[in-house]
Amino acid sequence: MVSRLMTILALWGFVMGVVNGCLSSAIASDQLPVEPDVATRLDELYDHEARLFIALYSLAGNGRVDYVTARVVREFARSAYGNPVYQTEAQPIFYWWNHTMWNDPEQDGVNGNEQVYQENTDFDISRYKPCSFNGQSC
Repeated sequence: MVSRLMTILALWGFVMGVVNGCLSSAIASDQLPVEPDVATRLDELYDHEARLFIALYSLAGNGRVDYVTARVVREFARSAYGNPVYQTEAQPIFYWWNHTMWNDPEQDGVNGNEQVYQENTDFDISRYKPCSFNGQSC
């Protein structure tokens, strides 16, 4: 009876080790990439309601948005020429990547302490730019 219990416990330990290993691999493969260089930015948006400066990137380099960051805006003003000027936090508070929204409450950049805020979601650009305006695509 004791040897049977030991065998069951050993098998359970093996199964749990395999499961934990698979989960670790899955988590490691879904690590949030660091924010790309500003030169690779496709577009910028300002969310007046949430006071967020949003940057859109294409990590794949194909012109499609696949990575988004959002920084908290401290101050908003207009330059003498009428252009918007934003004073933001140094690092983003939100990231969207790989159908997941991540939160970084420490706002210390991508370093592994980010938390999954919502899964199976994408950044909805239509909130800021409708699909068409006067029959023309945006």
